[in-house]
Formats: sequence, structure tokens, C-alpha cells
Amino acid sequence: MLDIKLIRDHPDAIRQRLALRGAGDEKLIDDVLAFDEARRQALTEVETLKATRNRVSKEIGALMSQKKLAEAEAKKAETRAIGDRITELDKKVAGVEEAREKLLLRIPNAPHASVPPGTSSADNPEVRCWGQKPEFGFPPKPHVELCMALGLVDFDRGAKLSGSGFLLYTGWGARLERALIQFLLDLHTTEHGFTEVSPPFIIGRHCMIGVGQFPKFEDQAYAVQEGLDAGTMGKLYLLPTAEAPVANIHREEILKETQLPIRYVAYSPCFRAEAGAAGVGTRGMIRVHQFDKVELIKIVKPETGSDELEEMVANAEKVLQLLGLHYRVVLLCTGDMGFASAKTYDIEVWAPGQGQYLEVSSCSNCEDFQARRMNLRFKTDTGENKFPYILNGSGTALARLFVALIETHQQADGSIAVPAPLQPYLKTDRIKP
Repeated sequence: MLDIKLIRDHPDAIRQRLALRGAGDEKLIDDVLAFDEARRQALTEVETLKATRNRVSKEIGALMSQKKLAEAEAKKAETRAIGDRITELDKKVAGVEEAREKLLLRIPNAPHASVPPGTSSADNPEVRCWGQKPEFGFPPKPHVELCMALGLVDFDRGAKLSGSGFLLYTGWGARLERALIQFLLDLHTTEHGFTEVSPPFIIGRHCMIGVGQFPKFEDQAYAVQEGLDAGTMGKLYLLPTAEAPVANIHREEILKETQLPIRYVAYSPCFRAEAGAAGVGTRGMIRVHQFDKVELIKIVKPETGSDELEEMVANAEKVLQLLGLHYRVVLLCTGDMGFASAKTYDIEVWAPGQGQYLEVSSCSNCEDFQARRMNLRFKTDTGENKFPYILNGSGTALARLFVALIETHQQADGSIAVPAPLQPYLKTDRIKP
């Protein structure tokens, strides 16, 4: 969440930055400040009343020693009234604090000054491009045709098992998916300095709140119920991305400065209920309810956040370069950024069978926004407790990587040429009909 002290000291600057998102969130700042002022006024009154109660208590002692019992009893009644008022104010403070925190949880991160203004993806500037769009001596087939011809994915039976938006990988398709996951994990652990972790795939709502998924996107999550106990519904959720559990690994901890940077990589399936809004009923792998992803997480000192983001993007790009896939990197504008992000780059790979670019990685610097939500801090060499910056990125996401790979490396005879880095995992250089 945003720093309340920053909002308190620079409300106009925060309003201006939030207004660039174009969602009207800047209007919530007045309400936050009103709750904050009510809290501060109540706390000031409490401190004044406590000082008065201490003074009166001393007077009672003096009166008792002087045998002025009637006056002492009157003073005792006064202290009881003060105590009642303090109790009333304490409840008020708790109430306005809760209201303020709930409101802060709904306010997105403020865009970094380097993020270009804009309202949609059409305003995202291209930062760079790698490789060339592949040329074919034949009409390239879309991935659905390739998957059906080669028996890579059984779309009909996947839908029979779980409904539209779910995939059943088969044969070489299942092996290719597994090979890609293993390749990604090996690359990031052996060459990019990440430590592999394997998180739970079912997580508590506090993890979702910590990374900014909740409360904003609670309607897009898969909630879990334990058996027939309806009372457990909403306590646990299928993870939408490994970011949710992995970024929370050190929640409510105070790390040593020497522990930073921390770099984690994790594989997980990802579950997204909102995918259905885009018409998943048609066959394909572009938007599905469940997909695999290898996620990158960094916890770093604030002064290194910018460089760490650029490095993370380069790590994700390396995946596509090694697989021989043409892609572009775009910088998201203020109106197209995610809720928790201060700055985001998207990597979009070219899918020739679709005739379009597909996002396969989104790398974001969330600054201290998530760390504040999960109360994660680190102690500096001077003994000061500070919030670290948390970064996340796809390294990368499937099934879109799967789509781009088979469409890019399809051959005239209907086979798929296997890129060299994947051959040791698949034990073949070609997937044939």
C-alpha cells in the first residue's frame, strides 16, 4: 500500500500520480486523509486525557493522606469518567484505523515518474525488438491445427474434464510442456542467480492481500472449500501466480541488509477465473483458466530497484532468444499498468499462426507497495528498519510460449523443429506427425 506519511505530507503529488492511471483512484485520497485526521485528533485527545487522569490520581493520593475523603471520592468519579472517555476514544481510533487501512488496500500503486502517460495498450511505447518475424514457404498453421495434427493437446477432452478454458496435454505436447518448465528453471537457477523454491498451490487470503490481488480482484479468484465445511470458503485460494506465495515468503519478517538481494524462481500452475470473460469457449491456448508459469521474484534494497528490474527483463528475454523466437519489449503506460506496479515492462512474442504478438512476460517493480502490505522490512547497517522493494516477473508464462514456439518452428511437412536448448530434455530434434 502507499505510505500514509507520504500521502499526509504530499497529498497533491499523490493525487496527480494516481490520476495518471485514469481510474479515478485519486478521489479516495480525501477519504484517507479524513480518516487519518480523525484518528490523529482522537489520539491527541486520549493523550491529553491520560495526562489529566495521572494528575488527578496524584491529587487523590494527596487528598486521601489529608483525610479529605469526600473530595477524594469526587476526584475518583472524575477519573472514572475520564477512563470511560478514553475507552470510547480507543474504540473510535480502532474503527477509523480499520476504515483507513481498508481504503488504503483499495488504492493502487502510484506510477513511477519514468512511466509514460496513456490510457490503454495502444499508448505503450516499444522499447526494443529482437530478431525478425519468421518467413515461411507455405501458409503457417495456427497452433490449434498443429496441436490436433500432432496430438499435442486434446482440446475436446480437456473441456470434457473441466469445462472450457482447460487443456489436456497429450504425448509430445505433455513432454514439450514439461521440457519447457525444466528448461526455464535450469536457466534461471544456473545462469541468472535465482534460488528455486516450490510453493504451495493453495494459499491464504493474507498472501493475496500482500501482493495486491485482494481486495481489488477477489471476484476473479478461485476460492477453496474444505470438504463440506462451507465455513472454510474464502480462507484459501488457488494461486493466480506463484508471485502470491513466493513474494510473501518473508512477510512480517525483519531481514538483515546483508541478506539482500533475495532472488527466487518458482514453477506453478496458475488459476485465473477471469479468463472466461474473453470467450474461452472457442478452441485455443491464448486465454485459459489454468496455465503453467515460471515466476521470478526479487526482494532488493530500494536504491537497486531500477537496475534489478532491467536485469529481470533481460533474464526473461534470454529465454526467447535461446528458443529463437522474435519478440518486442514494451513499457506499459500509466493506464495499462497492474494494480501493485510502479513500473512494468511487457515482453511480447510473435506468433506467426496468430499473426500477432502475445504477452509471455510482465516484469514489474512494485517498489515498497507490497512490502508495506505484508509488513516485510530489513534492518540497515545503521539500525534503521526500512521496507525493501519487491519485483516480480514471468520467466516466462506458458501456454503462450508453447503457442509461439510450435507456430514459429513449424515445418512444411507438418513437423515441429525442436530448438537446440530443448533437445536434451526431449531427446529429439523434431516432433513429427
